[in-house]
Amino acid sequence: MAKLQALRLYAGPAALRHLQTQGLQAQDVGIVAGAAGGPKGLILGPLDRFIFGHWLAQSTQTIDLVGASVGAWRMATACFDDCAQAFERFEHGYIRQQFELEPGRKRPTAAHVSERFAHNLQAFYAGRLPQVLAHPRYRLHVLTSRGRHLLRREQRWLTPAGYLGAWLSNALHRPALGAWLERVVFSTPGAALPFGSADLRTRQAWLDERNLLPALQASCSVPFAMQAVPDIPGAPKGAYWDGGITDYHLHLNWRRESGLVLYPHFQRHLVPGWLDKALKWRHRSTAFLDHTLVLAPNPDWLRTLPHGKLPDRSDFERYGSDLGARVQAWSWAASASQQLADEFDAWLQQPDPSQVRLL
Repeated sequence: MAKLQALRLYAGPAALRHLQTQGLQAQDVGIVAGAAGGPKGLILGPLDRFIFGHWLAQSTQTIDLVGASVGAWRMATACFDDCAQAFERFEHGYIRQQFELEPGRKRPTAAHVSERFAHNLQAFYAGRLPQVLAHPRYRLHVLTSRGRHLLRREQRWLTPAGYLGAWLSNALHRPALGAWLERVVFSTPGAALPFGSADLRTRQAWLDERNLLPALQASCSVPFAMQAVPDIPGAPKGAYWDGGITDYHLHLNWRRESGLVLYPHFQRHLVPGWLDKALKWRHRSTAFLDHTLVLAPNPDWLRTLPHGKLPDRSDFERYGSDLGARVQAWSWAASASQQLADEFDAWLQQPDPSQVRLL
């Protein structure tokens, strides 16, 4: 087949051996992961539509869908009966989201963003919660970060102090982050976690119609940009924030018996937590990812996008009140990303392990 141009494939050692000896079939996938990253996730829309709307639909196994932040929203959308069309609606709405600025402010208030986000979730999932919760094959896992001690409640002065403590503790030793924030996973009732939890303080709660939308909102609630979600029904009391704080790119100890982990992502490296972004030594691959296959854009291809980069949250300030310009740039990036899905489709028809790089 032709060489991959826009798409790159990265595999852990066990996943690479599987591809070399058996190729890749939809039935091989036991887990699909969705990272935090806000607008960066827009370039994964065509891949999501192909993977969930076509390729995995040809298989019959049970699959765990694990997501944080925008990745959680994507994984929940995959549980719709008409998921390909739902992903198109998600992309259209996400690109056109707009927030009002108070006079003299460059950024909207956290209260306004949270209110608007809650409204968008309600509109998007209206009447569809039973589909998400009772999908016949997919077990959904929504990651959130629950505050402890100073972070147990969102407060004007104590919350920044608590996050400073979390940052310092995490910098010294990642498991120490659990003193300030714990990973709370909201899962399809009865579904076992598809990853080990010895790396960080972890709890599991069951999803239902009362808590699905609050859990999704919490998983997307970036500290200081949005308000924490308090006291989610069916889970321990406290303030819940973005699942990306504890698990930014889901660098998790995936269970080997689950099968291959398919990971559509927007970069090669899987950064463990949001507070690890500047800690480059934690960006390396580990044995946790041995069975993982990452689909990511070629950095050279990314430079062809507007401003030579992925869409990201800085674009809200870059474009300011010029909604049309941001919509145009983000739409261009999302449309161009169809090349990623087309190349993956072609590679599946003729799998070539020589084009797969070690993760």
